[in-house]
Amino acid sequence: MDARAGFRTRVAWSAMSNTSLRGWGRTAPTTARVTTPRTVDEVAAAVTSAGPRGVIARGLGRSYGDPAQNAGGTVLDMTGMAAIHSIDADSGRVVVDAGVSLDTLMRRALPFGLWLPVLPGTRQVTIGGAIGADIHGKAHHVVGSFGNHVRALTLVTADGTTHELTPDGEGSDLFWATVGGMGLTGVVVRAELALHHVETAYFTVDTEQIDNLADLMERQTQDDELYAESVSWFDAVTTGPHFGRGILMRANHATLAELPPKLRANPLKFDAPQLLTVPDVFPPGLLNKLTGKLFSEAWYRKSPTKFGAIQNITQFLHPLDIIGEWNRGYGPRGFLQYQFVVPLDRGDVIRTVLERMTAAGQVSALNVLKRFGEGNRAPLSFPKPGWTLCVDIPVGPGLNALCNELDVIVLDAGGRHYLAKESRTTPEAIRRGYPRLDEWRKVRDAADPQGVFASDMSRRLELTA
Repeated sequence: MDARAGFRTRVAWSAMSNTSLRGWGRTAPTTARVTTPRTVDEVAAAVTSAGPRGVIARGLGRSYGDPAQNAGGTVLDMTGMAAIHSIDADSGRVVVDAGVSLDTLMRRALPFGLWLPVLPGTRQVTIGGAIGADIHGKAHHVVGSFGNHVRALTLVTADGTTHELTPDGEGSDLFWATVGGMGLTGVVVRAELALHHVETAYFTVDTEQIDNLADLMERQTQDDELYAESVSWFDAVTTGPHFGRGILMRANHATLAELPPKLRANPLKFDAPQLLTVPDVFPPGLLNKLTGKLFSEAWYRKSPTKFGAIQNITQFLHPLDIIGEWNRGYGPRGFLQYQFVVPLDRGDVIRTVLERMTAAGQVSALNVLKRFGEGNRAPLSFPKPGWTLCVDIPVGPGLNALCNELDVIVLDAGGRHYLAKESRTTPEAIRRGYPRLDEWRKVRDAADPQGVFASDMSRRLELTA
């Protein structure tokens, strides 16, 4: 090791502190040595000096389980690398550090008329995290997932070297193993993205209140190609003839001519304040059958059928971003987000899963149902053509037994679980759900033969075994 490399190592390790970390679901905290690198050299130094428990990168901690935790090892807080290097308004290309949040990039890019084509349910995700989880959003049926819009990325691998990777050039296999690879191929430090052009920061929204699950799913198979964004909320509490009733929300980007006069003066305005932060005072059991029923009734009634409404970004895409630390509302035990996808011809699984949840007495209020479009080339990318369902269930008695039962139903139907949301399934479930796992492992092992990159998730699910 040369003198300069030794100096970098001492600097990186001196900035480390033992920190307890957990995911957004607030379960299974573990302690790691956390450091915040601010240069590529510091990332390389931290990676090459990692101890036997290895190293993993972490963004804003919005994965629900443990992929950005590393008990007894090193965690790199990548929010220290958060520069936006360039924005080309004509081509739509931007070059950003991995620690830049989607929120920050949107605020900088919208004045140029540029739009991030893939946005999940929150803007509080870093670019590196978006690549590592290959995030998806309401526009998946049209534009696919995040990796589809990455034109190049810079990756620091286990030996401390940097690699410039593109989807189709030399090293494309490592590029696609990194997309959706949950940080286990290396540390993404920079990326070039292709953004879309828009005239305004608003949507024209069609909302339909639909009385039962069968009709809700049927309606989602009609006319989706006419909309840039499409998703539905459904009621997972009400039983009987209104079982699975829901609200179908579909939208297109509003043109300048479609805006009311008062909004045309500043059509690209993006004003998204955080109105409150939830205190960490709620007891377990706050979400139960009674409160779940009250919430579901209110949520269903607040959105009657209406076509052509003008809504801003927060109203349509990110209503929960108005509330800081909303996950605290589930109490100290936290919650589990169960998300899966099954093929389009197995829509019956959606009803079966909801029926089993209801029978088990498990309550979820924040529920999402969507049809995915085509997947991409990444071996561990979650989306594929099919139905995806997502429910948030407070941690409590009987939950793990229910999820084990649901896992069998999902896997037998040819489905799989989303690694960015998963927090309790088994290695066997991941092997069955991701048939290209061995292909991914081969690329990953070539890039990291000593297993330097590791996380609580990778050990729990034996991803790198």
